[in-house]
Parts: sequence; C-alpha cells; structure tokens
Amino acid sequence: MIVGRKSEQKSLDRIYRSKEAEFVVVYGRRRVGKTFLVRQFFAKKKCIFFQATGIHKGNIKKQLTNFIEMVSKVFLDNVPLNTPKNWEEAFKTLNKQLSKTKGKVVLFFDELPWMATPRSGLLEVIDYYWNQYWSHMPNLILIACGSSASWLIKKIIYNKGGLHNRVTCQIRLSPFQLFEVEQYLKSRNVKLNRQHILALYMALGGIPYYLRYIEPGKTAQQSIQKLFFEKEAPLHDEFSKLFHSLFENAESYIELIELISERKRGIRRSELNDMLQLSSYGGRLSARLKDLCETGFIEEYIPWGKVKGEYYKLVDEFCLFYLHWVKEQKIKRFSFDHWMQQSQSPSYNAWAGYAFEAVCMKHIYQIIESLKITTSSRVGTWQFFSENRKEDGAQIDLIIDRSDNAMNVCEIKYTQNPFVIDKQYAQILRQRMKIFQEKANVKKQLFLSMITTNGLKETMYAEEMVQGVVVLDDLFCVIN
Repeated sequence: MIVGRKSEQKSLDRIYRSKEAEFVVVYGRRRVGKTFLVRQFFAKKKCIFFQATGIHKGNIKKQLTNFIEMVSKVFLDNVPLNTPKNWEEAFKTLNKQLSKTKGKVVLFFDELPWMATPRSGLLEVIDYYWNQYWSHMPNLILIACGSSASWLIKKIIYNKGGLHNRVTCQIRLSPFQLFEVEQYLKSRNVKLNRQHILALYMALGGIPYYLRYIEPGKTAQQSIQKLFFEKEAPLHDEFSKLFHSLFENAESYIELIELISERKRGIRRSELNDMLQLSSYGGRLSARLKDLCETGFIEEYIPWGKVKGEYYKLVDEFCLFYLHWVKEQKIKRFSFDHWMQQSQSPSYNAWAGYAFEAVCMKHIYQIIESLKITTSSRVGTWQFFSENRKEDGAQIDLIIDRSDNAMNVCEIKYTQNPFVIDKQYAQILRQRMKIFQEKANVKKQLFLSMITTNGLKETMYAEEMVQGVVVLDDLFCVIN
C-alpha cells in the first residue's frame, strides 16, 4: 500500500494513461521512497516493468552485467546472455526486445547516476535511443531515477545536448509531512498521539526508510533510543553512509553541513567562503551548496527585507538531530535509558525549539490555512543585530507578508504545556514588534500570531496582543 503521495500518484497515473511516449525524471533525497513509489504503482498496472538499478561504486562491467541480466529476466525468460562490451551493445539488445513488445512498457533506470560511470557513454546512448526509437513508441515510459538530484537536474533535465527539452514530466519526491507520517504509522499499526509523532519527526523527518523502524507499542523516546543509542543501532552510522552514497568527495559536503549546522538561524555565504578558505575542502562552494539544496539538506534564502546576500540553513531533521545528539557522543557507551534522560534535560528544550521551527517552515500551507489568510502571501524570517551594541536586537521567527496591506508576525514556541504570555514576555513581544517596524521600515498592519505545540494559556496579555493561534493539530491538516 502506498500511503500519502497522492499528487505523485496522480502524475504517474496520467503518465500511464498517456497515448504518447513519456520521459520521466524522479528525484529526491535518498531514503525518501522513490523506488518504492514507482515499483508499487506499476505493480498494480497492466504493463511490462523493466528495472535496472545502478550499483554504487560499481565499475562499468558490473553495471553492464547487472543490466543485461535484467533484460534476460524480463524479456527472455532468463535465457543467458553474454555481458555486452559497452552500453551501445546493451541498448541494442534491449531495443530489439522492445520492438517485439506490445502493450505498455516501463523502463525504470533506478539510481541512474550510479549506472553512468565516468567515460561510460551511457547518457549519449540514452540520448540516441530516445531520439531515434523510443520517443516514437507510444506504449513506452522511460523513468530516470536517483538520489543525486543535482546530477539528474544537470545531466537530464537541463541537458544541453540531444536530451534537451525531452523530459515530459518531473516528479520531485519530498519527505512526508506530519499527516502523511501519521497515516504511514497507522498503516503499520503504530498508534501514537501527535506529541509522540512530532518527537519522531524532529529526529527522523518524514523519511519512510527511517520510519519503518518504528515498532508498535513503543513510545517516541523508546524508538529513538533503539535507532541511535543502543548497540548496533541501525541509524547510528547512517549520517556518514548517507553522504558517501550521494557525493564524490563526501567529506567536503559533510564539513559544509557541519559548518552550516553551527548557525541555527542560518549563515551567510560570505562567512562560509571565508571559513572554507582555511580548509582543505574549500573550492567548488557554489556547486556543493547547490547540490545540498537540491537534495533537500539545506535551504537557501534571503532574509525578509533584503534583496541580496544569500543565507543557508540546515533544514533536514535527521541531520539536525544527528549532529546535535549523536556525532559528539559517538565514543561514549550509552545507558539503556540515555535518550529518556536527554529528552528531559534543559538542552533538549533548547534544541527542540529550533527543531520545531524547522518543522513549522515545512508546514507553511497548514499555518496559513489555520490563520485563515486568503490573500496571496510570501514568507520569510527577519533579524536585527546592532553593530555598536547600543541598541536592542530582535528576531522574528516567521513573517507572513500579505497582499492586503498586512503582515502576520509569528512567534514559534515548543512547550510541553500551554505557553504563557506574562507581563514580562508581553513587554518583550511589544519591543520586538517595535524594533521590526522601525528597522525594517514597515508600514503595514501587523498581526501577532503564536504557533505553539499546546496552545496558549488564557491571560490578559494573550487576549490583548495575540490575533491568531496555531497549535500542533493544525500542522497535521491535509492540504490538497
């Protein structure tokens, strides 16, 4: 059963019903469920399904052997075939079988970046056979898939050669949102309330591969303990494996991720450039930042009110969790209740505040829907630091800039109980709004909104100041 992924399934259904040849690119972060989606969808359809999967760091001979074995299995009832000398010979054999085939055929090239070893000529051969034969076969669907989103975008989608403008559909698979995680866990008979689901999400993100380890009858704390902090924990070394499976020279990407993670509010590109000039992994900064953005690990943004000066922020929940709670403690022997102790510490609450902000930024549409904002809007963050330290600084967690001459200024708070706005905090909020209006030269109507896990406690200050409240349940809403 495919849980969630409704829009992606609709795209695949349209492709399946098409009366013309389709060239599809499916990409997204590793472990996000690309292969599962494609295989499960077409398993229920009437078609011949050919899947060739690239071998990580496999040489061209291994790739060709694997490919021709799949040709034999799918089209020739496992009749032995000699390993082809090159991709031209392999595709000639495949094309011969395709020309004899009636009915819908799906060619699924999974982890294509791994298949296309240096100087193998694979892309040129795909180029030739698509333009010469396959684009004229109305029964054929070619799907190129891989975790290296940047490779697929550069080499296939924005190809400047024969594959230029040949892709008919792009499917970017994102991690599950909260409501999809809830559906997925229920489908596996894991019954957790939304507080526990949020705790899992802040550690694992919406990655199906990680979520499949969650067992019925265990709390979020028990599951995280088992996944990260027990002997032979399945995700204890996942961080390194993940980056080495995605990138050549993986250590340079890991260093970059670690530098960005040190600045919870984001780091300027110029600062990164200065830091990396002192490192042996410097150079090619633009390309590496682009790779990390396209694979969903970091986000590029320009703070609200500015027109230039790129900032980068780590937004992948698994990486945020690993670098804060696992990396620095790798050499320690963890107790059986290590995570239970950590999750009740003051440092957990500080970390959870940032993690919850990251979750909220991935559920912007739910927040806008909950606040009943019907005008077009753009979102951003804002911060001000006095250079001479004679003025108070301020930061806004989330700004929803609306087209009806108004803004929602949002405070994001992670708490176990309803958040309390007392006299002292009310003064902080007033000062923050004042600094924002003055330093950002804002003339629009400002509405203060609170985004909290458990709502607000009723106080005179909350009633006076707050015009909108978003709670955890609102983040679980389904947005069509």
